Amino acid sequence: MAQSAVIITDTTLRDGEQTAGVAFTLTEKIAIARALDAAGVPELEIGVPAMGGDEQEGIRAVLGLGLAARLVVWCRMRAEDILAAVACGAGNVHMAIPVSDRQIKAKLGRDRAWVLDGVDGTVRFARSLGLEVSVGGEDASRADPDFVATVASVAERAGARRFRFADTLGLLDPFTAEERFRALRGAVGIELEIHAHDDLGLATANSLAAVRGGASHVSTTVNGLGERAGNAPLEEVVMALQVLWQRPTGVDFSRLPEVSHLVALASGRPVPVNKSIVGAAVFTHEAGIHVHGLLRDHDTYQGFDPAALGRRHEIVLGKHSGVAGVMRAYSELGIDIGAVQARAVLTRVRRHAVACKSAPGADDLCRFYLETRHIVEAVGVLARTGPVAGRSFTA
Repeated sequence: MAQSAVIITDTTLRDGEQTAGVAFTLTEKIAIARALDAAGVPELEIGVPAMGGDEQEGIRAVLGLGLAARLVVWCRMRAEDILAAVACGAGNVHMAIPVSDRQIKAKLGRDRAWVLDGVDGTVRFARSLGLEVSVGGEDASRADPDFVATVASVAERAGARRFRFADTLGLLDPFTAEERFRALRGAVGIELEIHAHDDLGLATANSLAAVRGGASHVSTTVNGLGERAGNAPLEEVVMALQVLWQRPTGVDFSRLPEVSHLVALASGRPVPVNKSIVGAAVFTHEAGIHVHGLLRDHDTYQGFDPAALGRRHEIVLGKHSGVAGVMRAYSELGIDIGAVQARAVLTRVRRHAVACKSAPGADDLCRFYLETRHIVEAVGVLARTGPVAGRSFTA
């Protein structure tokens, strides 16, 4: 039986831009929105109307692109924010309100009854204006689970189509995330979304666990941008859902490196080379035992085919390389090299890696080849004439 799709709600243009020091130009916002839409991301959260001015200009520009994606704007649980959204031409609003006692009291100076009244009244107001509504429970992971369920139930009765469970401080663990979503799924019938932050490095794991518990939607950002440690990375979530559980998202994997690169440039936040899925080196192999296996059968050291991302395995030479890797590297340069010379070259490759902290380039390999040819010639002489007393040949 086919697995049901998980809907990705990408918030790069809202929560991603809330990364400290990140601000997108109008041109960059439009380019990112188009790239995400072209990649098949079904929902985009595109900004905060209440910020006014340039933010509203950006929202209107993205709304005017005619994208296939469902476009959502972010609001506080306030009537004036809703009116600002309407003024921008938005048809879908996400409205957030704290649901943990700590935030309700310390941040707002209010109580639970005030929260419930606000959710009921503001959702009904937004619905009366013809808007589709999502309600977000800020700091839900630190809130009383029964109260979170009550907030979601009030939102559902008032006409909201979705409840977003926000792990605002990234303090969930996957076991608790699944448990909390199973309970919510049993309490309400509306769509459920996980919005995970990565403060403990668990945003992707918590997002997957929430899906396992009944979440229909996952909030993501490209490259994991977002406040503090960021949000669940789009590229990790969609690939993990597909590879581990064959859960479709409609996202075109081959577009992910392009989108990642675009957002990295626009945000000024380079992608680490070892970043999962989109890092420059994540399909690069050096260790001799891995390379030997890959050359015989890719599946020996391949969890999923990099071709799905428009990429391929790269084999580089370094301290941990073996003879097979050396011979493969020279083959790609069009140079035939035997095992004896490959062993001699390997000694130079390892010295180079330690001294230069990098893989040797084509010029280095050609030099190593020329430097070690005498070893092959000497071995040939030995094979014909026998050993010569006191003579040894080393790399």
